[in-house]
Amino acid sequence: MGALDNQLAAARVMARCDELAAISESAEGLTRVYLSPEHRRANALVGEWMQAAGMRTWQDAVGNICGRYEGQRASAQALLLGSHLDTVRNAGRYDGMLGVVAAIEVVQRFHDLGIRLPLAIEIVGFADEEGTRFGITLLGSRGLIGNWPPAWLDQADANGVTVAEALAEFGLDAVRIADAERRDEDFAGYLELHIEQGPCLERESLALGVVTAINGARRLNCRFVGQAGHAGTVPMGHRQDALAAAAQWMVAIEALTQRHNPQLVATVGRLQCHPGAVNVIPGEVELTLDVRGAEDLVLAELLDALLGEGEAIAWQRGLQFHANPYYGISATRCDPAMQACLAQVLSEVQGRSLSLPSGAGHDAIAMAERWPVGMLFVRCAGGISHNPAEAVAVEDVGLAVEAYARWIQALAQRPPVSAA
Repeated sequence: MGALDNQLAAARVMARCDELAAISESAEGLTRVYLSPEHRRANALVGEWMQAAGMRTWQDAVGNICGRYEGQRASAQALLLGSHLDTVRNAGRYDGMLGVVAAIEVVQRFHDLGIRLPLAIEIVGFADEEGTRFGITLLGSRGLIGNWPPAWLDQADANGVTVAEALAEFGLDAVRIADAERRDEDFAGYLELHIEQGPCLERESLALGVVTAINGARRLNCRFVGQAGHAGTVPMGHRQDALAAAAQWMVAIEALTQRHNPQLVATVGRLQCHPGAVNVIPGEVELTLDVRGAEDLVLAELLDALLGEGEAIAWQRGLQFHANPYYGISATRCDPAMQACLAQVLSEVQGRSLSLPSGAGHDAIAMAERWPVGMLFVRCAGGISHNPAEAVAVEDVGLAVEAYARWIQALAQRPPVSAA
């Protein structure tokens, strides 16, 4: 396709993202949560776009909006394309939505040109990736893979409405959740286009990138315990200042992580000081540690080093150090063949390819439990996401649609798994 076609496609994608952004529970900022009236309206609109692109559509048992564009054979296995339609509170308009709308635009291109591939194409607008309403992430994609623990139905939102009650109000039946699960043989693989949500592509002056993996994560509640004392009477050399120890450790976390591996990240996101008085030496400090990386072994090595440093600092200062893990998720590797195929496409459309991990979670995490997954990143301004300032360039979107179409066509000819 030519540059003009890409420009027209990009303009339509941007306009549709704007239309979706107008479907919000408040006029002040974009917020659209699972099983809300706004969710229903977004599904209806996306379903209309899918139908206009020659797709058969349906809403599944967990509220995902789905469409199918047939291949050369009516019963052909499909490539599944998707992302999410829900948002965080006061969100940007491209996180998730761009991936759904761009996928529809690719199918629209095939439909307009009369192209049918050896594999069918299915698109899913996932109902809840963010977990904004019920505090459970990947509700939509975990419904599709058949991993919905029964306890989720009893989870309540801030107003006391349970998932089961919200499903009923939405017109869905909690008893039929399992109907959303798809068979292994239905799909050859899953592809997701998403904004980068980081600054790497922008720094490399590239519009598009190949995702190697979605970072694994570990979260811990940590604590330094020293001795509270009078701020005016305890000499500096006699103190057991828990806050000073925590501060020393935070600086060490930054330095050790940078030295360990440039693609690892570590964050202290919350800090609480006790007793918290201006004239009292802090006797206890509670802080969180979040570490992420694309390789579980490397991540574990970093975490061991950071905790060892915390223990050493505590010992030097005569304090105690405690660390209790409370959350962990393994890294999700993208399929090597899908990565290689996309890298070749990006070398063709933008001159070179850049491979990078994703620091944020995506529906691809769930999908990778059942099928090979691949991800295409699109540059976003300043790396800003989960923010109304989220922005993408129309030229980048046009290039993304072109690359996505080529990637799909290449994978349809040589699927990552054997077609049924």
